[in-house]
Amino acid sequence: MIIWLNGTFGAGKTTTATELTTLLPGSRIFDTEEVGIMLRHVLGTEIVRDFQDWQPWRGLVVAAATQILDYVGGALVIPQSVLVHQYWQEIRSGLETASIPVHHFVLHAERDELLRRIETDPTTPNSTWRLEHLDDYNAARSWHRREAHVIDTTELQPRQVAKLIAAQADQSRTATTDRYPPN
Repeated sequence: MIIWLNGTFGAGKTTTATELTTLLPGSRIFDTEEVGIMLRHVLGTEIVRDFQDWQPWRGLVVAAATQILDYVGGALVIPQSVLVHQYWQEIRSGLETASIPVHHFVLHAERDELLRRIETDPTTPNSTWRLEHLDDYNAARSWHRREAHVIDTTELQPRQVAKLIAAQADQSRTATTDRYPPN
């Protein structure tokens, strides 16, 4: 099973992912940005706005997630913004072809709260990268609402968000036979 945490930068995906793995036995975080970093060494001369624009990134995310789950079982928690609908469709389709259940959550926060979080982030305050993607996130919200469970994190702590997601994942896990039982 994959629990994909989508949303814009500053919504709480990484912190929530860490909290979520403490609530779901047999779960691990798969940071798909590492796939992008790997590709930069090979495709760095191919100029793109985001490593997700490289088609191999999308295919390798699916392949790596499939291989990881086949190897260790359990659940993968993937905290990764995907703001281009076509890219999400490619990833989701690939995971469905591999018979991997995907639970897609979008962590949302109101714009003022996102700006506050981005401005006060202790590791990268006022990140230009994050600020530049707020409009992309707003454009993606219509398909996010159709294809994911949206959780408003504006007033919630990451632990509270993780508990909501864990409860929904547990309901789904007990409702279907899971190809990937926890180790």
